[in-house]
Amino acid sequence: MTEQTATTERRALMVWGGWDGHEPQQTTERFAALLKEAGFTVTVTDDLDVYLDADLLRAQSLIVQCYTMSTVTPEQEQGLLEAVRSGVGFGGWHGGSADAFRNNPEYQFMVGGQWVAHPGNIIDYTVQIIDHEDPITQGLSDFQMHSEQYYMHTDPSNEVLATTTFSGEVLPWIAGTVMPVVWKRRWGAGRVFYCSLGHVNADFEVPEAEELVRRGLLWAAR
Repeated sequence: MTEQTATTERRALMVWGGWDGHEPQQTTERFAALLKEAGFTVTVTDDLDVYLDADLLRAQSLIVQCYTMSTVTPEQEQGLLEAVRSGVGFGGWHGGSADAFRNNPEYQFMVGGQWVAHPGNIIDYTVQIIDHEDPITQGLSDFQMHSEQYYMHTDPSNEVLATTTFSGEVLPWIAGTVMPVVWKRRWGAGRVFYCSLGHVNADFEVPEAEELVRRGLLWAAR
């Protein structure tokens, strides 16, 4: 576990691991640097046992997770869920948050959605900003991605900020389906932010993609 010091008391715990194809360490380091620039003390770990340390979790403003698939123990899961329920923010992107712990529906309930498919794999698609007043999306316009277009099962209580529309070129029966890409929600007293972009670190070279996640993490932090 490494800690990067900052000058304020805002703290972020970043947990990475799982499937290496999502480049969890690289993407986590990208946003660790941005959070540090925003004045956070950032702790980075690849050990899910950190979720057993209730005192450490309660001391955080924000928990950021990039841990695709894998398994979590009941004690680890409940440690995370309790921390967020008590008011610690939670944020993440792509499979690191919405394809983590596939056997844990309560965790998926907290996140607000679960990945189920990416038809066509790496394709060109558009992200549509649907809320231009929210601080996470304000000033951003629709933009193009060349990556996985996530098809998800999502919670209707999410506050959706951006979407994408499936063309049906790969799966004709989903043509015209509008799918959430960015949302925010509550879990108890905690704020939860999610963005489905970010299959690999290079995806965040698209300025809008990086900015959405940066702003979303800042919004989620208490």
